[in-house]
Amino acid sequence: MSHDVPPSDRPARTLADLARLAGVSAGTVSRALAGSSLVNPETRQRIQALAAAHDFRVNQMARRLRTQKTGVIGVVVPLGHERRQHLSDPFFMTILGHLADALTENGYDVMLSRIIPDAEDWLERIVDSGMLDGVLLIGQSDQMDAIERVARRYRPLVAWGSRMPGQVHCTVGTENVAGGRIAAEHLIARGVRRIAFLGEIRAPELRERYAGICAAAAAAGLPAPLQLDTHMASDMMELEIAAHLTRHLDRIDGIAAGSDMIAMTTLRVLADQGMAVPSDVPVIGYDDLPLGLQTVPRLTTVRQDIARGARAMVERLFARIAGQEASPLVMPPQLVVRDSA
Repeated sequence: MSHDVPPSDRPARTLADLARLAGVSAGTVSRALAGSSLVNPETRQRIQALAAAHDFRVNQMARRLRTQKTGVIGVVVPLGHERRQHLSDPFFMTILGHLADALTENGYDVMLSRIIPDAEDWLERIVDSGMLDGVLLIGQSDQMDAIERVARRYRPLVAWGSRMPGQVHCTVGTENVAGGRIAAEHLIARGVRRIAFLGEIRAPELRERYAGICAAAAAAGLPAPLQLDTHMASDMMELEIAAHLTRHLDRIDGIAAGSDMIAMTTLRVLADQGMAVPSDVPVIGYDDLPLGLQTVPRLTTVRQDIARGARAMVERLFARIAGQEASPLVMPPQLVVRDSA
């Protein structure tokens, strides 16, 4: 007695099997499963239904070899100036969440890399790996030369960060000088006369924020703000801020932080030192991370529209993958007044 399974009941394992069942060519099946508009909708739906019924999966590796696409976007965090900073930093996690949502909704996988750029060609190694269809950089760190060099020949590259005159690479970010200025103007309007800026200014975004604070102080006839190097690495930040405040608190009466994480840590250090915020020392952050609503007092800050910026980065990357031009986006910062200043 024969136990052969009738051909129609045999599971389809290849495009040829599916084509035989559907009564069309293997090419038509391939196009239908890719959602191609070259196949009429009725046929496309019939083939997709057959594929679903047979639990048929297109061999992704074969498709990627055929189309010369990997289906993977690299999301890269370069840490040249902040080597001990972690991906668990809430700013990285916030923007990464928005980027991953936008990429996966468009059918791409994400490869995440935290890079300590010890070798000069760190970015060349990433873009020339053959593993990626494009690269999104979260921040420029102190790596502008490396990014510019690669961007001259590698088009599908978009960075979150600052826009400099004559810059080649495409960026999305906030107008950081204006953000620093509105932070300082808010402190000055509260009566602050001696501003301290807590932040390390080798990265362009923080350098621009400090420049805006200096401009606002100069316009008000006030002395230049005190710039106190404060690193983003969470395991160093609290000790650094405590040392700065112990040493300089008698010389300052208001604090503008380079980021919300620095500002939130400053609130805790001031509380430990018995200082009241904002009555003794007003504190203002930069980013408007969701965590700023959880601090005591709630954090006054300068808002970057991170969700909009992440969407804009992905849109620009897809345009560049398609060979189109994509202009940079510089978003206006916005003062968010809560309780800390």
